[in-house]
Amino acid sequence: MAYLSREPLEPGALLETVRRDGDGGLAFFVGVARDNNDGRRVTEMEYEAYEPMAEAEMGRIEADLALRFPVVRLLLRHRVGRLRVGEVAVVVIASAPHRDEAFSACRAGIEEIKARVPVWKREWGADGSVWVDPGAPSR
Repeated sequence: MAYLSREPLEPGALLETVRRDGDGGLAFFVGVARDNNDGRRVTEMEYEAYEPMAEAEMGRIEADLALRFPVVRLLLRHRVGRLRVGEVAVVVIASAPHRDEAFSACRAGIEEIKARVPVWKREWGADGSVWVDPGAPSR
């Protein structure tokens, strides 16, 4: 399964690959490129990855989460390449019989991606480009 994409991510279309008729809970996390970071204006960004390593780690995350949340069906996707403000950068979708499992697995999915997947972000603004510290705390 491909976890990285150079093409735009469409969360609605991705939902149809995860949703099951017996599931009543669907949880989405959709991260988009925003126009600012730490008080600095951002005009566009780029995600880079050593793709074989990043995809292997996303596969391990998916396997780990399947053990933690056995009733959940999960989808993980991350964009690579250049993105404009407002474009989707990452999608996590969890489909489960009930909302609690879906919410928990979705949250765990994005947190694991941020902590473990070697994807690097570079932001551009009026004053040039800056590499963003991957260890910076999420808000």
